[in-house]
Amino acid sequence: MARPREFDERAVLDAAIQCFWSRGYEATSVRDLAGSMGITGGSLYNAFGDKQALYRKALEGYVDVTIADRIRRCEALAPRAGIALFFAEILVRSLDDPDHKGCMVVNAALEASPGDPALREALAAVLVRIETFFRRRVEAGQRDGSISAAQSAADLGRHYLGVLMGVRVLARVRPERDLLEGVVKPALALLDDA
Repeated sequence: MARPREFDERAVLDAAIQCFWSRGYEATSVRDLAGSMGITGGSLYNAFGDKQALYRKALEGYVDVTIADRIRRCEALAPRAGIALFFAEILVRSLDDPDHKGCMVVNAALEASPGDPALREALAAVLVRIETFFRRRVEAGQRDGSISAAQSAADLGRHYLGVLMGVRVLARVRPERDLLEGVVKPALALLDDA
C-alpha cells in the first residue's frame, strides 16, 4: 500500500512555480526545487515525476492562476472593457514586479528547447487561448457596435497577442510606466473608429 503524501500538494506546487519562475527551467536544479518546496528529492520524484514533468505541471498551475483567471474575469465584461482591463492588469503586474520575473509563459517560450516538443505544444496552446480571447472579444464588440470593424477580429487578436508578449518582455528590462503604457495605448485605439 502506498503511503499517503505528507505535504500539501498545492503549496509545494506553488513553491515550484516560484522557483521556476524566478530562475527559469535550465538554471533550476532538482535540489533547488526540493529545497524551496520543503520536500526531499525522492518525494519530488514520487509526487511529480522528473524535473521536466514538474515544470509542465508548474506552468499549468501558473496559467490557471494568472492567465485563465484573467480571461474568465475579462470575458464577463463588455467586449471593449474586457480587453482594456486585461491590459490594465498586465501593466500593473509588469510595473509591480520588484524582481522583474516577467511572465512565466513568456519566459518558458524564450527558454523552450527545440528538443521538447511537448512543452512547445503546451506553450503554443496557451498563446492560442490568449489570442482566441482577444479575437472573440473583438468579434463581440464588432457585433454590438462598441468596437470598430476597420480591422478584422482575427488580425486584432493576433496583434493584441503580440502587444501582450512585447509588454511582458519589455517589462523585464525596462519596467517604465510611460514605455509600457505607450505600447498599450495606441493598440487599444485600434478598437475605436478612425
